[in-house]
Amino acid sequence: MPASEPVRLGRKRALPSCPNPLFLKWLTELRDQATEKGLKIQYTYQKAISSLNKYPLPLQNAKEAKILQNFGDGICKILDEKLQRYYRENGPDAPIHALPEGAPPPGRQDNNSLAPSRKKNAAGEQEKNTGGGGGGRKKKREYVPQKRSGGYAVLLTLYRQSQIPGSKGYMFKMELQAEAQHLCDKSFSVPDLGSKYTAWSSVSTLIQKNLLMKTHNPARYSLTDEGLALAERLDSADQGAKEGPEEVRSEGEEGEEGGPGVVDLTGSDDDDEEEKTHPAERMPSSEPASRPPNAGSLQPGSYEIILCVDFIETTGGSLHRKQELVKELQRNGVNFDVRKLNVGDFLWVAREKVAPVPGQLRAPAGRELVLDYIIERKRMDDLCGSIIDGRFREQKFRLKRCGLRRSVYLVEECGTAASHLSLPEATLQQAIINTQVVDGFFVKRVQDVRESAAYLTVMTRYLNKLYQNCTLICRSRELEGDGEGSDEDRGTPSCSLISFAEFNHGAVKNKCQTVREAFARQLMQISGLSGDKAAAVLEHYDTPHSLLTAYERCASEAEKEKLLSSIRYGKLKRNLGPALSRTVYQLYCTQGALS
Repeated sequence: MPASEPVRLGRKRALPSCPNPLFLKWLTELRDQATEKGLKIQYTYQKAISSLNKYPLPLQNAKEAKILQNFGDGICKILDEKLQRYYRENGPDAPIHALPEGAPPPGRQDNNSLAPSRKKNAAGEQEKNTGGGGGGRKKKREYVPQKRSGGYAVLLTLYRQSQIPGSKGYMFKMELQAEAQHLCDKSFSVPDLGSKYTAWSSVSTLIQKNLLMKTHNPARYSLTDEGLALAERLDSADQGAKEGPEEVRSEGEEGEEGGPGVVDLTGSDDDDEEEKTHPAERMPSSEPASRPPNAGSLQPGSYEIILCVDFIETTGGSLHRKQELVKELQRNGVNFDVRKLNVGDFLWVAREKVAPVPGQLRAPAGRELVLDYIIERKRMDDLCGSIIDGRFREQKFRLKRCGLRRSVYLVEECGTAASHLSLPEATLQQAIINTQVVDGFFVKRVQDVRESAAYLTVMTRYLNKLYQNCTLICRSRELEGDGEGSDEDRGTPSCSLISFAEFNHGAVKNKCQTVREAFARQLMQISGLSGDKAAAVLEHYDTPHSLLTAYERCASEAEKEKLLSSIRYGKLKRNLGPALSRTVYQLYCTQGALS
C-alpha cells in the first residue's frame, strides 16, 4: 500500500467488478452506438462484454483478449486502435486498468446490460412512470394469464379446490380438466380447427413460470406458493367482477384490455405429448358455464350400458371367425361399440345419454364410466402361444392392476385341435386351473365363438338389470373407493367407477413406470417367480436398492441366500423357499455373467 494513502479501518474496499474497465467502457460505447443505429452487431458486442466481465485477470493489450470467447479479429483490431489513440492522448505510461476521471465506474448497470445509450436512458427515466417505451432496463412485468384462458382456469380450479376443508391439496389430470372446463373458453381435450393446441397446453407454461407443480406418476398437479398467491388474486378479481367491472392488472400493464401485461397461455408450443389422446378420451368443446350439483355422477335412467369390444377381436387373424362374433352380437340385439382397449378384450361402460344439439350433425359425446367387469378371451391355441412367449403371465399381472375389481377369463375350447398344439393339453388345463385357483380370476369355459357371444349377451343383460337403479359416481383411479356409499343414506345405491378415458390411459402397456413397477417386472422374469411371489417380495423390499442393502447387512453367504426364503405369499401363505431365494441372490449379487 503506498505511503501517501491513509490507512482505512473497517470493512475492505470492494474490488472492481472487472479488472479491464477501459476495454469494458469502449465495448459498451460500441454496443450503444450499434443499438442506436439498429445494427445486429450490438448483440456481438454484448456477448464480448459478458465474456470480459467474467475474465478475472488484467489485459495488457487487445491481442491478449483473443483467448476470450466472442473476441474475434475485428473486435480486437478496434480495441487496439482505441488503445493506441488513448496512449497518444494520455502518454505511453497512462494506466489502462483504471478509468479516467469522469468516466462511469465499472460494474454499472449500463455497462452490463443490453440497453440503449445513456442519453436515451435519461430520456427514458422520464417516461418510465407513464409506461412509455423509453430506454433503460424495463421492469419485468408479473405473469398473469388472460381471463378464461387455459392457465387462468387451471389456477382458479386448483385454488378453489384447495380451499375446500379436507381437500387432498392436488388434482389428477382428468379431474382437473373436467373441473376447469367451465372456466375456460377453449376445450381442454379437443384443439380448435386448424390448430394442434388445446387449453391444456398452457400447463407446461405454468410449470415453467413456477406457478404450478407436477409430481408423481400418474401426475398430480398442485399450486406453488407463487401460484397460490396469483390464484388468490384471480379469484378475488373474479368475485369482484360480479359486482363491478374491475379486473386484475399486472404491474406496469397498460390500461386497455389485451395489453402487453396480459399473456394468453393457450398458445404454448410445449406439452404436445399430452395432447395425443385417443378419440375416445376427447370431451366436447362446448360445456355449459354452470354445472349442476350432481355433475360428477350419473343418475339412474341418465345412462345406458354399452359393451366395448377391442378392435383386435374384429380384425386380423381369422377374419371369418372374428366377424362371426360381431354378427352373433348383432343377432342377439346387444348394444356394443368397437374401440381400442389397452387391456382386456371386452368390458362394459355406462354412457351418459346426451340430447342432440340443434344445428349440429352429431350429438356431443357423453361421459363414460367403466363398470367393474372386464373379460380376457383366450382360444386354446392363443393360450398356448401366450404361455410360451410369456404374455400370459404379463396379461394377468396387468389385469390385476387395471383398476377393475372383477376380471374374467373366457376360454374357448378347440376340441380335438388342442392335441396338435406345441404344449401338452394337460399343461394347458393346469394353466387354466392355476388362473382360477391361484391367481383368483373367474374362468368361464365355452366351446366356440357362438357360445362366447351368448355369454357376452347374458352378461350385458345382467349388468343392465344390476345397474338400472344405481347412481354412478366418477372417481379417480388413484383414490380407490372414493365416494363409496355417499348416496346410500338416501336409499339410492351408488357405485364408484373410473372414467373410460382414465382407465384406458392408465392401462397403456409401455407407459412410464415407477422403480417399484420396474422391479416387479424384473422379478417376474425369473423362472418360478409368479406375480403373487413378486408382490410378496415387494412388501418387504420395494426397490432393488433396499434389497441390496439388506444383502449387505447379512453376515454370511448362507444368510444372504436364505434372506427371502421365509417370505410368505398367496392365500395359503406358503414360504418362498430357499431355491428361489438363492436364485434371486445370485441374479442381483453375482459379479459378471451367471453360469
